[in-house]
Amino acid sequence: MVLLSTKDTLQQHTCIVRIAEIYKSVQGEGFLTGSESVFVRPSGCNLRCWYCDTPFTSWRPEGEDLEVDEILKQAAGLDCSHVVVTGGEPMLFAELLPLCSGLRKAGCHITIETAGTLHLPVECDLMSISPKLANSTPSVELDAKWHDRHERSRHVPDVIRRLIAEYPYQIKFVVDQPADCDEIGRYLKELPAIERDRVLLMPQGTDMLQLDETGRWLQEYCREQGFHFCPRRHIELYGFARGT
Repeated sequence: MVLLSTKDTLQQHTCIVRIAEIYKSVQGEGFLTGSESVFVRPSGCNLRCWYCDTPFTSWRPEGEDLEVDEILKQAAGLDCSHVVVTGGEPMLFAELLPLCSGLRKAGCHITIETAGTLHLPVECDLMSISPKLANSTPSVELDAKWHDRHERSRHVPDVIRRLIAEYPYQIKFVVDQPADCDEIGRYLKELPAIERDRVLLMPQGTDMLQLDETGRWLQEYCREQGFHFCPRRHIELYGFARGT
């Protein structure tokens, strides 16, 4: 039997992360829409958006505990140079540091998808930040505890400022109603360092009827305001399904 020191035990623990899924598909959102990509999805989130389209990483976390080396091996086996680390909220996990370091050593382009409430000094080629507006907060009726916790945690301006200063970035807002656009305007006034041509507005929804309905007026608003409209191409291509 091999006895591990305390240091070895800590190192072993910090090299394991719960992974909900690893798969190859096409990026459906943002500036790299259409790019064939491997998606690595850690399970766990510090927020609880009522409309979360991956509840298996937030409301009902699931997955398999994997060592970082195994995650890198599975990602490499999918033979793709673009890797998207998403969630849940990947910035919750210190394991993101060795994971991204390993991806960089393998020559991968790395996108991190985050809500912008947490910071880690990760290696990253595109920081895809999706700040959560008031429209994301679950109702008291749905979950009173998470209503309060989510509302307290969803907006952390100092983290946003740091991320946009340190990385190439895109800012992606989820829009449900026209009133959300007013909140986005206030948000950008509070954070004037955000470049307008890096802002994308995406309709909330997981079916094409809902996406099209919101998208009709949202595309026009984006043209008027100089924002990018962000479709959800993976839903257009595959429907609302895991592993896509």
